[in-house]
Amino acid sequence: MQHVSLNCAVLTVSDSRTLADDTSGDLLVALIEEDRHVIAAREIVPDDRYRIRALLSAWIANPDVDVVICTGGTGFTGRDSTPEAIAPLLDKVIDGFGELFRMISFEEIGTSTIQSRALGGLANGTLIFSLPGSSGACRTAWTRILRNQLDINHKPCNFVELIPRFLES
Repeated sequence: MQHVSLNCAVLTVSDSRTLADDTSGDLLVALIEEDRHVIAAREIVPDDRYRIRALLSAWIANPDVDVVICTGGTGFTGRDSTPEAIAPLLDKVIDGFGELFRMISFEEIGTSTIQSRALGGLANGTLIFSLPGSSGACRTAWTRILRNQLDINHKPCNFVELIPRFLES
């Protein structure tokens, strides 16, 4: 089959990062573009569930955004609230994403992976993935999971072939 380019939005959740030092966001953008997808939007917002939710809601409502990838805010500190911001927006949770991410991550960082609250889901036909804020976690998620699932040629199945059916009733 031919390549299908998806429109991806990248959100970095951080109280301290800027576009000048957002290494995780930069890495995601580079990996997404390397795999011939399009960056439809990129933002940095503080660890505030309502600001995260507001931006995600706008992207979910935008028919020109197919995939949202968030990095940061998935830990256990008081300010980490990305999963709580995303969860109410989801129509379906992709349980296997977080489970698979932690399984793969265990190979790299051992039991510290238990602190990851990586999350995947679907909202209004938009795929949403929330990753830890480290560049290593972003690389692992993209190269070991998302790259294949966002490739129409990956078999036996992938998310791309399902996108036209996400909004079926």
